[in-house]
Amino acid sequence: MSFAQFPLDARLQEGVAGMDFTTPTPIQVAAIPPALQGHDILGSAETGTGKTAAYLLPTMHRLLHGPSPKNPQRTAPRVLVLVPTRELALQVADHAERLGAHTKLRSVAVFGGVSLVNQEKALRQGVDIVIATPGRLLDHVQRRNISFASLEVFVLDEADRMLDVGFLPDIRKVARLLPRQRQTMLFSATLQPILELASEVTREPVRVGVEKAAAPAVIDQTLFPVPEDRKIQALQHLLRQDGVNSVLVFTRTKHRADRVAKNLQRSGVAAAVIHSNRSQNQRIAALEAFRNGQARVLVATDIAARGIDVEGVSHVVNYDLPSVAEDYVHRIGRTGRAQMAGAAFTLVTPTDEVMVRKIETILKQRIQRQRLTGISDATVGTGLPDADAMRRYLEAKRSGGQPAPRYS
Repeated sequence: MSFAQFPLDARLQEGVAGMDFTTPTPIQVAAIPPALQGHDILGSAETGTGKTAAYLLPTMHRLLHGPSPKNPQRTAPRVLVLVPTRELALQVADHAERLGAHTKLRSVAVFGGVSLVNQEKALRQGVDIVIATPGRLLDHVQRRNISFASLEVFVLDEADRMLDVGFLPDIRKVARLLPRQRQTMLFSATLQPILELASEVTREPVRVGVEKAAAPAVIDQTLFPVPEDRKIQALQHLLRQDGVNSVLVFTRTKHRADRVAKNLQRSGVAAAVIHSNRSQNQRIAALEAFRNGQARVLVATDIAARGIDVEGVSHVVNYDLPSVAEDYVHRIGRTGRAQMAGAAFTLVTPTDEVMVRKIETILKQRIQRQRLTGISDATVGTGLPDADAMRRYLEAKRSGGQPAPRYS
């Protein structure tokens, strides 16, 4: 199937071509037709599956072909997209701009960490699509910078993550401000946590997508048992191996992310860090540095990384295991995309075994373990695993053979 088979406005088809989209993804095939018909949508789709275009294209088609508001207000958007993070807001806004490059549709992203005044000016210049984080949107509502009198479409993207971080009260506040007659679309990596919310904000939604319970087969997963005090050295060693090019490292906390990034930088590794305590400009700069290769490593927390879609990630390293087993699948799904091979390395301590079992239950498979023994007196100071053993293991993995490491 091609995008040309969707009954989309020709100007949007030009935007699709400009983004080099050729074949629709499964979530786009499933969601775009019922969305074009005006149905509410309840979609199961993870980051990187094409869900952004799955809701933007039918929404923008509606704006181009539907009746214009009778009494339009410059600060009254026709579409509202709620997202959990600033990064995702910017990403969705970028997609909207590129898909609508041949139209006069105007989108504005509003999120915390930057000037309210500049966002107010942007809203007052006239806007069709607002992409917002819940807290900052309510700030603008309180200041009367935005009206929902003309709203036609309401989208909740990464709905499950918004509930995880405590946005449910804000979402309900926003929903109460919207016209009852509207189209509503919810997208979530997993549907079960959002069903109650969906029942409140949608009407007979069409369910689309397939919940993803297993990691892609193209991702080679390995657990490396390592003492807690040797993790940073083990990470440094992994980063020195051939083929470990663009690496996303996950930590459990913001302070941990800062500490890991600083340690890597001191050892000469070009590393950037992203988490909610960083300023908006710092987060944008870190993400851009990782995308363009200036930073070989991006250290992130789960919340900050949610919605980040970066191509070409060769490896994901779980410096810490997540607190929720399902997040492991979300994390490692950042590599091995577009049928390219990827690898996920996880550093585990004895206290992680309970979570490892939960993860393996979700995956319905046992993750291979590679024990890093042979830490001799000479390496106690650095905490490095035995170099020869690690090198033999990684070389065997790259060549497609079975690793047969020997330990000293």
